[in-house]
Amino acid sequence: MSQFEQGHTVPVTKQSFPGTTDQMPIQPQHQDVPDEIGGGKTTYKAAGKLKGKKALITGGDSGIGAASAILFAMEGADSTIVYLPDEEKDAQGTKEEIEKIGAKCHLIARDLTKKEHCTEIVDFAMEKMGSIDILFNNAAYQMMVEDIKDIPDEQWEHTFNINIHSFFYTTKYALKFMKKGSVIINNASINAYIGRPDLLDYTSTKGAIVSFTRGLSNQYVSKGIRVNAVAPGPVWTPLIPSTMNDEAQKNFTAPMGRPAQPSEIATCVVFLASSDSSALSGQVIHCNGGTIVNG
Repeated sequence: MSQFEQGHTVPVTKQSFPGTTDQMPIQPQHQDVPDEIGGGKTTYKAAGKLKGKKALITGGDSGIGAASAILFAMEGADSTIVYLPDEEKDAQGTKEEIEKIGAKCHLIARDLTKKEHCTEIVDFAMEKMGSIDILFNNAAYQMMVEDIKDIPDEQWEHTFNINIHSFFYTTKYALKFMKKGSVIINNASINAYIGRPDLLDYTSTKGAIVSFTRGLSNQYVSKGIRVNAVAPGPVWTPLIPSTMNDEAQKNFTAPMGRPAQPSEIATCVVFLASSDSSALSGQVIHCNGGTIVNG
């Protein structure tokens, strides 16, 4: 099975973090996008919106990051994707898909909880591509815990280190090389707006990302660099079987009656990366499957 239909229940499976795409019983879609709420699909239609652009994508091996890299390639952009060493297989698969399209893809495995790695990936991207026109801060960690009293201090710190501190360090250094017309896109979450209780640390970092996006936009919009975010709802990625319990997986859906595919979020990322969104900065796109939120 390769696509969700409306009302389809997510199959409950278990993987160790960070999870891999090939073990998922329903394969996440990277190029095909649903053409209706019910889940019928069509291949993404590119229009050369990112021709000649160079993108740096963290967490680019699978899920939303991989789908964004692939749609970027279809639109004419080369990418450098960052991933954990355990995600090598998925990263190589994404690189292969991108190269089939005719774009270039450079791989670098780094743990972004270490701030020196955040500068290393920027240097690597500059060495390989010569410029960074698009920065997509996408890497994330989550692990379900029901009560604040049970969240290990180490988990709280690790979640912040990857989900927001890496955004800060990577962006701070990348901006030294980014020019007028460049864009920064941050991956937030619906959880920042609904306050999901069993992902308190993750939810807190996603709220920080929203504020980071708004504040940074106010710093750089006058310099010609736009900063926006996406706030996905339920999306079918390896993070789900590797971090969510059985009950959460059974209820993993949105008002549209199914979780989103990574490709559906990637279309929003392409929009923010392209000149189609030239009037947007400091904004959040709520690609969440129909949940109405404020902000």
